[in-house]
Amino acid sequence: MDETDESYDRRLLTALHARAADPRVAATARALSWAGEHGAVWIAAGLAGAALDPGRRGAWLRATALCAGAHALSIGAKHAVRRPRPSHVRPLVRTAGRHSFPSSHATSAAAAAYAYGALGAYAVAPAAVAMCVSRLVVGVHYPSDVVAGAVLGVVTARVGARWVRGVPG
Repeated sequence: MDETDESYDRRLLTALHARAADPRVAATARALSWAGEHGAVWIAAGLAGAALDPGRRGAWLRATALCAGAHALSIGAKHAVRRPRPSHVRPLVRTAGRHSFPSSHATSAAAAAYAYGALGAYAVAPAAVAMCVSRLVVGVHYPSDVVAGAVLGVVTARVGARWVRGVPG
């Protein structure tokens, strides 16, 4: 990333973080951040899908495993890249770790949007976008962290799409 890209990343984060001056925006972003910790909301959604759609229980459980796997990949990437979290804004939430790239919240959200969307749960996509934006509003990721996490989530879900459908490799 060159200096111009880094400056844009910082400026965009600063602008989105400023939206937290509205207490309703801050509370919503905090709630989304909390719900997305360790992919919890997406795993719960997948398990709910499996319980409510017994005819496709296996597909829902595989999609849920895919979301958890995408999250695990992002944790591995974080430890490899070791990019520090933004320091020019005051975070509104605590984080599970010190590393920022990629956003694990964005990874699991994008994987869920893709995998659960393929099963007909189209409402997951707007919730996933809100989750991604929340990470910027609470000030714990740069936009490039969120974009990279979302890309990792979609790529992971696309790679596993045949498995989710129960189609052999």
